[in-house]
Amino acid sequence: MYLYFKVAIVNKELIINAAPTGVEIALLEDKQLVELHNESANMHFAVGDLYLGKVKKLIPGLNAAFVDVGFEKDAFLHYTDLSPYVKSIIKYTQMAMNDKTPNGFDFAKFQTEPEIVKSGKINEVLNGKPNVLVQILKEPIAAKGPRLSCEISLPGRFVVVTPFNEIVAVSKKIHSSEERKRLHKIVEAIRPKNFGIIVRTAAEGKSTAELHQDLLAIIDNWKSIQANLKGAVAPIRILSEETKTTSILRDLLSADFNKVVVNDKSLFTVTQNYIQRIAPDKTDIVSLYQGGGLPIFDQYGITKQVKASFGKTVNLPSGAYLIIEHTEALHVIDVNSGYKSVSNNQEENALQTNMEAAEEISRQLRLRDIGGIIVVDFIDMKLPDNKRKVQEAMEGFMKPDRAKHSVLPISKFGLMQITRQRMRPEVNINTSESCPVCNGSGKITSTLLLEDEIEKRLYYLSSHAHKNLTLTVNPIVYSHLTKGFFSNIVKRWSKKFKTKIKIKENTNYHIIEFKFFNEHEEEIKL
Repeated sequence: MYLYFKVAIVNKELIINAAPTGVEIALLEDKQLVELHNESANMHFAVGDLYLGKVKKLIPGLNAAFVDVGFEKDAFLHYTDLSPYVKSIIKYTQMAMNDKTPNGFDFAKFQTEPEIVKSGKINEVLNGKPNVLVQILKEPIAAKGPRLSCEISLPGRFVVVTPFNEIVAVSKKIHSSEERKRLHKIVEAIRPKNFGIIVRTAAEGKSTAELHQDLLAIIDNWKSIQANLKGAVAPIRILSEETKTTSILRDLLSADFNKVVVNDKSLFTVTQNYIQRIAPDKTDIVSLYQGGGLPIFDQYGITKQVKASFGKTVNLPSGAYLIIEHTEALHVIDVNSGYKSVSNNQEENALQTNMEAAEEISRQLRLRDIGGIIVVDFIDMKLPDNKRKVQEAMEGFMKPDRAKHSVLPISKFGLMQITRQRMRPEVNINTSESCPVCNGSGKITSTLLLEDEIEKRLYYLSSHAHKNLTLTVNPIVYSHLTKGFFSNIVKRWSKKFKTKIKIKENTNYHIIEFKFFNEHEEEIKL
């Protein structure tokens, strides 16, 4: 019986590459790249940003409105995203814009309006096309403008504040009923009037002082919103979400987080100050990268992982591979077994390959930020128990994913359907390089991966009783593999796999072409 175990994540690292055009942020879990974020220097309309928008057009047929927030295309606001308290938000927006008092009115004395009904009509609520405070729910994607929400939420490290209501809720991921009651009691005691509070999972075990400090910082942000609305003219940004770096740290910083490396001095100071404020005991995890010749992403192996992880084909360690295709309506992932067969049992081979593929697919969804409908074509399995194992494994692998998602059972056709929340444009990186043989007229897979690919094939051949091999490669690759008389790569491979390996060069081979031959000089087809 095949058993599958997933090793728990033991450490997380954030590697930050600052450049004049913006900031690249890589999240590593156990040295493996799982998220890649880009923050452009002139980036606008990030998820969480607050805008004073002007309602431009009501569309009763869609039960939605188009709102001008300063983007080239009007943003979309559906009735279901209005918030039950939207009448209070509109009233508050007008009061704050027209406020004449020196220090602003007291929000604790603000009289909220009745909630709207769930089945109402957009023109009943936004009739007159008022100015309204809105929050970016989804960034602009392709030809679409931003998607908006009036359900204002201000996240902190331990709590999320939702103005205009009195609701206190505790994360369901905190399983202890005693702890949930304790947190509920604390938050109810420190909660200001007209503010609802959601207690996050990270609040588990935290003291009243820590929760109160987090809440006060968010209330200060709300006061800034009120001050920025005073005399404002729509459309205008009222408050920016924190930078991607600080928002990732806010959401993910935990005992598992043991390193943040930054290559820019000013960003290092900002990051260190932020951690000093939210978690003083972890300030020493931030370091400034000063590695001489190598770029920071090369030093931590991120460049190589990006090359291996993006593109149409993704190779797996066993020799299996994924084909990832994108269409307008959905994403399709095909699982292929490749050249490896670990046993003569077809069902067992299919299960092992599908388990390995499930882990990589869950990583790919996070890494590329793929959203919408994803259809996975797994290798056919006949036993219902094996199908259930793959589904449970996929659900387990996707647990760390912060995006909302749903995994359906494998159908009788061997297909699994996954839905995943799409908040931002999908990350798409071109991993091809200009071919040095044809002077850029064609494309080849990255040469960074060639050595790994040859070693993987050698492992397979040596484990299948091939003990006398000849490897033929391009002269440039030959030079690289034989560099050093006593300890070159080929000799290391011979020792590692206990196999005699002879290497030859062939000028007719292109740069990444290689072939294996047996002792009879017959090519071994893989």
